[in-house]
Amino acid sequence: MRLRSLLFVALATAGLAFAQTPVPAPAAKPAALSDNLPIPDAPAPATSKAWLVMDYATGEVLAGENVDAAVDPASITKVMTSYVIAAEMAAGKVKPTDQVMMSENAWRSGGAGTDGSYSGFEVNQAAPLVEMEKGMVVQSGNDAAIALAEHVAGSEAAFAQLMNAYAKKIGMTRSHFVNPHGLTAEGHVTTARDLAILGRALIRDFPEAYSYNKIKELTVGPITQPNRNLLLWRDPSVDGIKTGHTSAAGYCLMASAKRGEQRLVTVVMGNTSENQRAVDSQALLNWGFRFYESHKLYEAGKPLAQPKVWKGEANQVAVGVSVPLLVSTPRGKYDRLKASMDLPKSLEAPIAKGQKLGMVKVALDGKIVASAPLVALQAVEEGGFFKRLWHSLLMWWQSV
Repeated sequence: MRLRSLLFVALATAGLAFAQTPVPAPAAKPAALSDNLPIPDAPAPATSKAWLVMDYATGEVLAGENVDAAVDPASITKVMTSYVIAAEMAAGKVKPTDQVMMSENAWRSGGAGTDGSYSGFEVNQAAPLVEMEKGMVVQSGNDAAIALAEHVAGSEAAFAQLMNAYAKKIGMTRSHFVNPHGLTAEGHVTTARDLAILGRALIRDFPEAYSYNKIKELTVGPITQPNRNLLLWRDPSVDGIKTGHTSAAGYCLMASAKRGEQRLVTVVMGNTSENQRAVDSQALLNWGFRFYESHKLYEAGKPLAQPKVWKGEANQVAVGVSVPLLVSTPRGKYDRLKASMDLPKSLEAPIAKGQKLGMVKVALDGKIVASAPLVALQAVEEGGFFKRLWHSLLMWWQSV
């Protein structure tokens, strides 16, 4: 709230009319000794092929290396599988109570007789979809992933087409999936950035499906297996998300934690051991929470300004942002943000609701750190003939 008052004050001094009177800025507090010190480098994993720290609220990569390099996703692939299942469920195409068969193909390709992780569901037996999905998520069951793919799309190949379609839809521009489990296959690739985008999308779009990732252990029949994400036991703020390992991919971990209102997502790919991927991920989370903070600057649909409109039934139009405007800043520098609005000097009716009219930009120390289109929050129809004529004369008079 304090920042919003400061932003309103800054914008008001630029001559913009606001929907509410800005609160006077409070007296500046003395600068802390650390305010002007640079943020130390992130604790880069020594052996990883790629890694990053992403702010969940904004999607901004706070630090990383090789974030767009092609990597083998291993079992982190199953996060994509979870996303597809949740999306298909939301569309009404499958239900959590569906009986999913552990086919012989799924059992032979990904069951206990293979070298990979398995769920323990019996061959040629069915289980509710939600339980089969937990077997895939918690125990990283390759067999469960295959069974789910067959149930949702008929075959692994058809399911992979859904995976790629949804990946494109959520902004994963450098990924291509050929199977639902992540065992090494030609053409099955992603990037650290794309995986973070995927994790962020699952948390945002399907929180119930995401919640399965914090289950610490699962029992299927006589077999109890633990979640391989060691951070679930080491850091109470960690509530997901997925591990992966193959000889080609190395040890991988996408983790997410929430402390207070702030959430971060980390990705560590190609590490040397199960413990090291957890140690490196923990260090990145601690660094991100220590040195960065995220804030919501403006709510969607709330008026930020009411510029004058010519030739309309109404003489003003409320403008604001269509989605919340969020920002990531170095911790302690929130109050140094400055906002400005770029709106045309003259607006004429008709104006459609949602029409882009300008931009709002937020800067920190002269650098733009967030921006969003300013849109009309309601429609303004054309005024009557005489009002349009009168406004035309006034506009001409002001221009000479």
